[in-house]
Amino acid sequence: MKIALYGKAFNPDHLEFFKLLIGRLEESGCKLLIWKPFYDFIHDKITFHPKAEVFSHHEQLPGKADYLLSIGGDGTMLDAIQLVRDSGIPIAGINLGRMGFLSSISRNEIIPAISDILEGRLRIEKRSLISIESPSDLFGDMSFALNELSINKKEMSSMVVVQVWINEQFLNSYWSDGLIVATPTGSTAYSMSCNGPIIAPESQNFVITPIAPHNLTVRPIVIPDSSRIRIKIDGRDKHALIRLDSRVCVFERETEIVIRKADFEVNLLQRNTENFFSTLRGKLNWGMDIRN
Repeated sequence: MKIALYGKAFNPDHLEFFKLLIGRLEESGCKLLIWKPFYDFIHDKITFHPKAEVFSHHEQLPGKADYLLSIGGDGTMLDAIQLVRDSGIPIAGINLGRMGFLSSISRNEIIPAISDILEGRLRIEKRSLISIESPSDLFGDMSFALNELSINKKEMSSMVVVQVWINEQFLNSYWSDGLIVATPTGSTAYSMSCNGPIIAPESQNFVITPIAPHNLTVRPIVIPDSSRIRIKIDGRDKHALIRLDSRVCVFERETEIVIRKADFEVNLLQRNTENFFSTLRGKLNWGMDIRN
């Protein structure tokens, strides 16, 4: 089996967990393919038997990896999506971070989780993405996001007015600090922190969530993910910020943004002992008496 590894620099306290992971993969005869910047970080901390291969571009993954393991938190997982893209390679996240909605395998579950992967006991969840239809030059060939697209004001002094059309029907002018358009996967991320609803992954929806709206009667709205969303910015400032997950760029106020569901999905590996609702209970401490 061929396993690709993607990660970033991590706390030295986590090195033993990483060595445990590599040891389990190597003893099972897996061939390892490691993201070069990550390999440069770890190669003097661990010895690979046999020597691992490295890759430095997303085009080097298809046909060379059966699975990709993301080593880190949810932010690392989102960056790994940029490498997998539409290749269909399933991704599993080893969580060395904190919350870990996407990187659902904790460091204490590494051995049983890897055994599940090697023996084919994990299920694949298909997750939809959001993409920018136009303008096409904002993010080039990485104009997609697993969690959300957000529009944010660039300057701290004033609000922006975000005008939104759904399938060319006018929705609203949001006087706010910005706006989030989230996938079901992203409904537990930035959108949730702005009081957006939690949406199950298979719901086939987007949620539009205002960021600190001036009008307190404005609330998030859930729409079908088959919708075409058009956004235009107004306000005092000439520029605003647009974000796709962890990537950000500046655009001019006159620019219209058109958003649609991406034409491909991402395959996330999930253990059979976990599901979306058990993850919610565990990560958000639902049902726990915090007085104890």
